[in-house]
Amino acid sequence: QVQLVESGGGLVQAGGSLRLSCAASGSIFSINYMGWYRQAPGKQREWVARITNAGATTYADSVKGRFTISKDNTKNTLYLQMNSLKPEDTAVYYCNARPIIISNGSWGQGTQVTVSP
Repeated sequence: QVQLVESGGGLVQAGGSLRLSCAASGSIFSINYMGWYRQAPGKQREWVARITNAGATTYADSVKGRFTISKDNTKNTLYLQMNSLKPEDTAVYYCNARPIIISNGSWGQGTQVTVSP
């Protein structure tokens, strides 16, 4: 089992930046994919970005060019650098880790990001 703890959320004005962190512990040897998802009020959870063990990254079109996913294997920590934030980025952001891409994997408790106009 993998445990994930997110941090770094907060309130920021439009155009500002935040960096989210996700500390992983437990059976981290089983992780092949890590990613970020978000859920806005009244909406379904949506995928934001993913990184593989090899470091390959993919992004949702809505955040491409503004968000950067990265990881520090020495600290077992995943990051999401968010720049040029927009009010529509307001959501609870969740960290996810999975052994294979089609599995549900493990989820963190989420961290709130609020972007004011």
